This record gives sequence, structure tokens and C-alpha cells, in this order.
Amino acid sequence: MDYQIYTLKNGIRIIHKQDKSPVAYCGLILNTGSRDEQDEEHGIAHFIEHVIFKGTKKRKAYHVLSRLDDVGGELNAYTTKEETCIYASFLKQDYERAIELIHDITFNSVFPEKELAKEKEVIVDEINSYKDSPAELIFDEFEEMLFKNDPMGRNILGTKAKLKKFDEGMIRSFMDVNYNTDQMVFCSIGNVSFKKVVKWAEKYFGEVGENLREFDRPAVNLYVPESQTIEKDTHQCHVIMGNVAYDFKHDKRLHLHLLNNLLGGPGMNSRLNMSLREKNGIAYNVESTYTPYYGTGVFSIYFGTDEENLIRSFNIIDRELKLLRDKKLGALQLHKAARQLKGQLTISSDNRENLMLSVGKSFLLYDQVDELDVIYDKIDGISADDLCEVANEILDPTKLSYLIYK
Repeated sequence: MDYQIYTLKNGIRIIHKQDKSPVAYCGLILNTGSRDEQDEEHGIAHFIEHVIFKGTKKRKAYHVLSRLDDVGGELNAYTTKEETCIYASFLKQDYERAIELIHDITFNSVFPEKELAKEKEVIVDEINSYKDSPAELIFDEFEEMLFKNDPMGRNILGTKAKLKKFDEGMIRSFMDVNYNTDQMVFCSIGNVSFKKVVKWAEKYFGEVGENLREFDRPAVNLYVPESQTIEKDTHQCHVIMGNVAYDFKHDKRLHLHLLNNLLGGPGMNSRLNMSLREKNGIAYNVESTYTPYYGTGVFSIYFGTDEENLIRSFNIIDRELKLLRDKKLGALQLHKAARQLKGQLTISSDNRENLMLSVGKSFLLYDQVDELDVIYDKIDGISADDLCEVANEILDPTKLSYLIYK
């Protein structure tokens, strides 16, 4: 895909792909998230992602928000357990405008006390909305169960009590420790030359002082399988089950991605969707997910069903998991599973914003980006024995945890 890379003297890495579209995309991805917070900082990574939009040394909040909106562009951000990202989409003629703005809000925000107070109320509403949505809340509470008493298990939003205590001093302290220049990637896709992107990156990000990471993320606490049932005032049961899984550097992570896609991925023909919804009509929503992290990962299956169908649903899922553990895929089944995953990856890469973020994260974690052909070869190299081995490791019934809202 003709990616070009460059590293600034302060350690910030640049990756760019020239594209013919009149629409361009760029973003700054930082290798820090809620997992990197101290106990008293719980929720501050996400809070910072909100308040960096609230004014800089040269812009009021309105001018930050209007800078790209005025020319039809969009500015956005997100926080996960291990990363923070500020990104933009815009017309190619506004490239420098977007780069300068991302730099300004990341490194020149002033965090006015009045704006901090307003944004705390916004996040309190966000926390409340999660509590009103059991299908979302259950994922957070499941990871709290998997990673008990560990920063990895804490939800991203934080708590109302911790949120109230955040001030400019705490924000700057967290950023000083965790916004490390050698843990940042500026990623870009658009119809401008790499020479121009490097010029703009040097002009804005090159002035940032070097701040190298001096810590490593600690190992997570020992996992112990657990089952919980929580009484909720909901119309149907919400269930999540799963296990800790391979980390982002594990040799078998792609094997598990393929297995997950076959079992409960986005395809309507996934085994769980076919067995629970299409054949038996006892679940509207069923899915499985695999998320690799640094030093660990999470595999989970989620479904919602009426209480009278709960045991039947578990029996059907247990049967599907046992099939994957005990019966190897035939050559045709394996070929179809591989072809489906390759097709999904290719279609996803056609969304330039998704591609930009995916490329940036890959470069951040691995310092390289595999071309689609290389990924295809890796997928084609996965055997039925490989998938059976992974199924027996991750889907071992003695290692599964369960959380049920009923």
C-alpha cells in the first residue's frame, strides 16, 4: 500500500499513504489509556480526551470546535484501555489546518476550571447512560470480573467520586507521565505528498519536547474463573461468558481472530447467530469478540434472551464450543472461513478513516504495517489443527467465566 514512514527527533513517528481521494484523514494515536491510571486517577485518560477540546493557549472552545467544522471537516477523539486518539477528516486542501489543530489541542490545551466543571457533568451523564444500558454495562462489569482488583479491569469512564476531584494539576501530571513522544504515532491518508506531511509534522510536532517512556505496564493479576448472577430490572436476560486470551504479540492471535469470526463474528452466518437466532429464534443479538491487549487479552460471547430460554441458550452455545474443540474443520469449511475474514478485512480497508486508524495502531504497536497480501498469506497458513488447538485453550469450559443479568 506504499506507506512511507519518518521519525521526528523527539521520537514521534509519522506514517503516511498518498491517496487520490479529495477527502483526507489524519490522527495522533497515543499509547496510553485507562489502564495506565493510578487508583486516584481512575477515569482521567477519558476525561482528558474530553477537555482538550475546551480551549488552548490561542483558541477558545468554540474556535477549537469550529476550526474544521467551518470548512466541512470533522474533529473527533476516543479513549480505550490502552490508547488515546485525536483524529480528523477534511478536504485535502485543509491538511495543514488539521495537523496544526491536532497539535494545538494535544499540547497547548489550558483546561479552564469552568470548562472542566461543565465537562464533568457531561461525563456523569455518560456514566448514567451506561447504567441504563445493560447490553453495554455488562461488558465493563465482565472485564472487572476477569481482571479483579487490577487497573486492566476498571471501566474507562471512571466514577463520579473520582471525577469530582480532577483538576488541572492532576491532568498535567498524568500527561507528563503518560504522553510520551516515543509512544505516539501521527498517521495520515490523503492526496498530498509525503514530503509535505513531513514538513508540516516537523513544523508543529517537531517543536514538542522529547518525553520518553520510563515505565513498563505491569503484568495483570492472576485470572481465576468466576460466575456471577445479578438481579436487574430488565425485560430479558443479558449474558456474557469468556476467558482471558492471547496478547497483541502472541503468535496465535490471528488464529483466534479467525476462530472468533467463525463462531460469532459480524457475519450473519456465524455459528452462534445461525444456531441461536436463525434456527431456534431465541436470541435477537448474539456475538463473540476478541480483543488483544498488552500482556493479556479478552475473548467473550454475549447474548440476550428471555429467561425461559436461558438454559436452552447455554446448551446450544456449549454444543457449538464443544464442536470447535473436538471436531476439526474440513478443508472446505476452513477455506470459507479464511475467505470470509479476508473479505471483511479488505472491505474494512476501503473505509479510509478506519484504515488510517488501523494503520496508525499497527505502527504504534509493531513498528510496521503488514500489507493485505501478507495478512492473507498468514490467514491461509492457519490449519484446522491450529484452530482446534486454540479452541481447546481458550474455550476450555473449566476456564470460562460467566456474568448474567436477569
